[in-house]
Amino acid sequence: MQLGVNVPNFGPGTDPGVLREWAHVVEGLGYDLLMVSDHVAVTPDVSARYPEPFYEPFTTLSWLAGITTRVRLGTTVLILPYRHPLLVARMATNLHRLSGGRLVLGVGVGWARQEFDALGVPFTARGRLTDEYLATLREVLSDPVPIWVGGHSEAALRRATRFGDAWHPLRLTVPRMRSILASHTLPAFAPRIALRLTTAPVTDPERPAGVGTIEQILDDLRQLRALNADTVLLDPYNGDPEATRRPEEAWQALTTVATHLRTAS
Repeated sequence: MQLGVNVPNFGPGTDPGVLREWAHVVEGLGYDLLMVSDHVAVTPDVSARYPEPFYEPFTTLSWLAGITTRVRLGTTVLILPYRHPLLVARMATNLHRLSGGRLVLGVGVGWARQEFDALGVPFTARGRLTDEYLATLREVLSDPVPIWVGGHSEAALRRATRFGDAWHPLRLTVPRMRSILASHTLPAFAPRIALRLTTAPVTDPERPAGVGTIEQILDDLRQLRALNADTVLLDPYNGDPEATRRPEEAWQALTTVATHLRTAS
């Protein structure tokens, strides 16, 4: 099982220098994958959670490809209805080739109604458009770019089964993921979980995977490995944009996880 990191490509503390340091930390600690998020128009509903500056994912990943050598690069998740599928195919293929075959294309339907309005894309059609665009991508992608499909609704699960190389759920509990995997026939499993270290155990039965003491987080990873997770993406962003000014806190948490995993092996 490989491990990756969701790197904040947004927020008041994010700039090219910080993104460069993120890349060096992720690759230097031995993580296998670095992923970034996607928004095009930072409308008020987006800005409340992911404020400017917001670095466009394909541009950012292309730049990071030039300053890394080994780590895979990807989107978690590209909001597919925002861009014509032929444009996405061209950009993804080019980035995959320029990076030496390192791209993972995680996609989703999106949630920000104001952003859809700003882009002139019908919010209520986002599921249908995502299915249509995925079908086009499957036809025209000339390189074997892995496609991970996000979401955990029944429609998202059908979409992952039909079009995806992996199901990419975001921030669920381990029992919820286990239940879905037991009741659906899905492709490979590549969840994104939180990364929030606590000093005391978290006893909430709805504790998201990746939240708790280092022992709890390592146990989450063991359980996900037992569920045949191909890759697990750790997401250290916990919803506070001001935390992007203090990336060292996330780097320390990633160091703690990496150190314990090396020790255990």
